[in-house]
Amino acid sequence: MSATATSTEVSPTNSSDRASAAPASPASQVQAEVPTSLSETLRTLKAAQRKTGSPDLETRLNHLAALEKMVLAYQDRICDAIDKDFGGRSRHESLVAEVYLTVTNIRFIREHLHEWLVTEDREVSWTFLPGRAEVMWQPLGVIGVIAPWNYPVQLALAPLASALAAGNRVMIKPSELVPETAALLQKMIGETFTPDHVCVVTGGADVATEFSKLAFDHLLFTGSTRVGKIVMRAAAENLTPVTLELGGKSPAIVGEAFPIEVAADRIVAGKLFNAGQTCIAPDYVLLPAGKVDAFVAAAKRAAKKLYPSMAGNSDYTAIVNERHHERLKSYLNDALAKGANMVPLLEESLSDSSRKMMPTIVLDAPEDSMIMQEEIFGPLLPIKTYTTLGEAIAYVNDHPHPLALYCFDYDSVGVSRVLRETLAGGVTVNDTMLQFAQEDLPFGGVGASGMGHYHGKEGFETFSKKKPVFYQARVNAVGMMRPPYAKTLDFFLKMMLRK
Repeated sequence: MSATATSTEVSPTNSSDRASAAPASPASQVQAEVPTSLSETLRTLKAAQRKTGSPDLETRLNHLAALEKMVLAYQDRICDAIDKDFGGRSRHESLVAEVYLTVTNIRFIREHLHEWLVTEDREVSWTFLPGRAEVMWQPLGVIGVIAPWNYPVQLALAPLASALAAGNRVMIKPSELVPETAALLQKMIGETFTPDHVCVVTGGADVATEFSKLAFDHLLFTGSTRVGKIVMRAAAENLTPVTLELGGKSPAIVGEAFPIEVAADRIVAGKLFNAGQTCIAPDYVLLPAGKVDAFVAAAKRAAKKLYPSMAGNSDYTAIVNERHHERLKSYLNDALAKGANMVPLLEESLSDSSRKMMPTIVLDAPEDSMIMQEEIFGPLLPIKTYTTLGEAIAYVNDHPHPLALYCFDYDSVGVSRVLRETLAGGVTVNDTMLQFAQEDLPFGGVGASGMGHYHGKEGFETFSKKKPVFYQARVNAVGMMRPPYAKTLDFFLKMMLRK
């Protein structure tokens, strides 16, 4: 366990918000004092961040600029660290998902933050005129971020960007499954921010457990539904509000008249990005009856086009560790034992030692099989069929609300029906996963797939207090509503409460 923060030493004269974004020189780096108790260590780190006040726009923009500069400066080392942790992670996927999306997110926030910070005038009932009302935005305080292993940089730094935009201080707990990346995050943040402003806490499940028990002003967790319940239970002890970004089984519904070749190309590309280790990857496909053979053939062509070969192909990402590789194999074995059929998308074999798993379509998997009950999080794609669109919609609605839903249809009536009659965290029509990359769209789940939103303006709002303020006028009529009550109030109430 490491619950230490390495950064510029903070003194009373340099601990302002603006100073806290200044990079540390190696000579000035120090290690924070660490008490012996894990929980005490974390409480000490959090206590150092407990400050009041609301940084101005310029200060927040400076923080975001420092964060952007950090990501750009470390982009090569980010790719290398994740590659080591995965035992083979596509460099281009890391550049796109970890660096590009993070940088574009920060730039969008920097461009629009001045609009979001504007105090909003609100309407005042004529009864209380000439008073006035407004809503102002204030930072909540200290934000906790528990990041996952599948996109360990982007899913740590995107919430950080939103929290900094809202004027908060932040503690980040990366996943222990990616130790190289976690250590790099700690180094990057330590060189960019002081620990009383942003710090990274590394360590195993014990650290994550104690981290979730801290009395944060808001806690964001990205991970599985199972762990999300544990995090929410721990946060409830402190009445800490939570944003949970979970997952689930995200369906892709292919319309009757939609070109199968196009659907297969886009679904396979989305499914195989990061080898399917994406919370919004299409988890299973709902096809019109009679289209299975055509889809399988098109999916094979799509996979071959993306990956002419698998063995030794640096474009194809490995499964993150042996445990998850075995988990995915167990899903296949369980489905086979229960009567399902497997269709590998490429005609070659992959060694278990590489942890690269062959993309496989799964046909006729029964509902009680693990692959139909659990979020897959790998390059396995079950296919189910439907006879009417209503049947497909009913199947989706009979299961927990997914984090994402994909509808492939050029018929606007069919699309509108799917959008209207299903509930999901987010939707892309005629492609997969692109809703996540739209900076002006909120991202978040619903029901078992999560709660709350971030990204764009919604991220700023999530980590802000929307504080209502009423300004009483010097001359006002509120006095007549206080004892001793007079006939004037009787007359007023009689007029206002007429039937």
